[in-house]
Amino acid sequence: MAPRRLLLVGEGNFSFAAALSETLDPSTSITATCLQRPADLARDPLARENLQRLRERGTEVRFGVDCTQLVDAFELQDREFDRIYFNFPHCGRKAGVAKNRELLAKFFQSCADVLAEEGEVHVALCRGQGGTPADKPMREWHNSWQVVAMAALGGFILSDVHPFSCEAVPGYKCTGYRSQDKSFHVEGALNHIFTRSLPYEGLQPRISRIKLGDQWFSFLEPEVLVGKLNRGFLEAPSYHPIKTINEKLIAELGKAFPLKRLKCASPLLPQGDTSVLTSCHCDILSSAFWISLHEDNSNFESLTGGTTEDMEDFLVSFSELSLPKNPRRDSKEEAQEGTYSQAKVCLRPSLLVHVQALIQAPDFLPGSLYILSGPVFQKCRISPFTMPAFHETLFILGFNKNLKDDCLQSLLDHLKGILDSLLTQTLLKGSKLGSSVEFVFQPPGEDYMITVKSQNFGPDCVKDLIIGSVTTSATSIIHKDQCFVCVSMNLDLLAMLVWGISDWRMLWTFDNRFLKNFAPGKIEPFKSYSLYPPYYVHDISFWLDTKKRFDEVEFHTVARAVSQDTVISIQFLSRFQHPKTEQVSLCYRLTYQTCDKALTQQQVASMQSQLRKEIQQRLHVIPR
Repeated sequence: MAPRRLLLVGEGNFSFAAALSETLDPSTSITATCLQRPADLARDPLARENLQRLRERGTEVRFGVDCTQLVDAFELQDREFDRIYFNFPHCGRKAGVAKNRELLAKFFQSCADVLAEEGEVHVALCRGQGGTPADKPMREWHNSWQVVAMAALGGFILSDVHPFSCEAVPGYKCTGYRSQDKSFHVEGALNHIFTRSLPYEGLQPRISRIKLGDQWFSFLEPEVLVGKLNRGFLEAPSYHPIKTINEKLIAELGKAFPLKRLKCASPLLPQGDTSVLTSCHCDILSSAFWISLHEDNSNFESLTGGTTEDMEDFLVSFSELSLPKNPRRDSKEEAQEGTYSQAKVCLRPSLLVHVQALIQAPDFLPGSLYILSGPVFQKCRISPFTMPAFHETLFILGFNKNLKDDCLQSLLDHLKGILDSLLTQTLLKGSKLGSSVEFVFQPPGEDYMITVKSQNFGPDCVKDLIIGSVTTSATSIIHKDQCFVCVSMNLDLLAMLVWGISDWRMLWTFDNRFLKNFAPGKIEPFKSYSLYPPYYVHDISFWLDTKKRFDEVEFHTVARAVSQDTVISIQFLSRFQHPKTEQVSLCYRLTYQTCDKALTQQQVASMQSQLRKEIQQRLHVIPR
């Protein structure tokens, strides 16, 4: 839909307003403003001519409007502009980058008061001023106007950038260079288009409840997984890319094998059930999130902070969980037969925990491909392609032992063909390599890693990613004459590769603009609505507790939680041992950056300060 109300600020000679007014639909209204008073423009014949043209067209013109105080210039009923333009902002004279950054910051903060919810802010800057990779050449960050970081102070993200063309608005003459009647150097200039970011409000862990038999239990969701439980990406109404890629994968395999789709059990795994893991997968549990369930008969609404209806879907996803009687007895009173007190459970780190239950079932059919899909959760180090929550799909095929080699090869060949086809649907222009799928044998057993060498994140960005595994070690005491192949696929990584989504966090965004990229039945390259987000670097060092082992994965997990997934990199810098006390100090470098929201330097500083407190409390270290 075409914008209805346009606001132009910082107009010098009003040539842009006059030219723009001739190209727009008559139903679009323009309000053209400048900081100067009418008397200041009286000596400029071009300004007088343009003002006359604007008045003849009925365009509203306002003088003395400070673009950093727009709320003061317009009454409440006159706000809500669909688009705000600011071409070649400058403080005047020989103002340095710091002054011009301040101008931009105050301008964006002012725009937040008068822009419609889905409006745009257009800012044209000379070559190099913006400080983004779109500038050719790109200036050093400290020498640029840092336009994206300044916009973040007003709650805006850069959603598009393209060359600024004076030819597109015939008659436009941009003057005011260093407060003189000189034109700015517009060759290589860029128009930056900003939109509102979702508010950066810290989500708090929910206290959730589940019903086991006739008893209610509550648990506090892990802080690092806030916003990632019960999102329903794989459910029927969803058209999330993770569901799309899963359905395409299953549909293609269904052409070669009879399918048996299974309903995914609760992601909560009771401690006693962890024995279902085979010995080769026991290491999975070391990365699990452990949760304490507490007996709870309190009012539902007071726990969740909302109504029963708000949490119905969340409760349904855990409805099938069952625990052993007396999982833990804390006192004699709680030791009565048939009662629950407190139990330790973990969030499922992999769907492989369900394999044994499936292949031991008496009605398991050889030759059919059993399919299980659902979310899994695991602690991990922070890196671009490791994630604490993702969606996994599991394929299990049973067959006669005499047919093992042929059946295994058939499944691998079909899977490779399907993946190769999916990964070539969105090849980026100029890409020569594309993506290639390989099954890398893992000695000493008969397992494979499914790896992809991909160029789908850009022509100059080649990635080798492990997107799944193939295991053949599962055995069944019920079906002793059968062999079993289990194929595990990381759907999140696969979706990233297919659509060219460079940041896994984008899959979990609450911003509705993300899903607008995905039309049902189509696979087209993803176009981000948040471009070139700034990053902020902070170092942290601390003394270790000599009596406790330092867990680096736990350090990464705390950083994830405190920063709400804005820490994208943790780099080990140095280790120091005091020559006298022999106490050890570690130093790390943290890089903060978001993929979908405005993030300011002040917010990051607050997170870093909170991280220092949290690691002291949780990891028993002493920040330096």
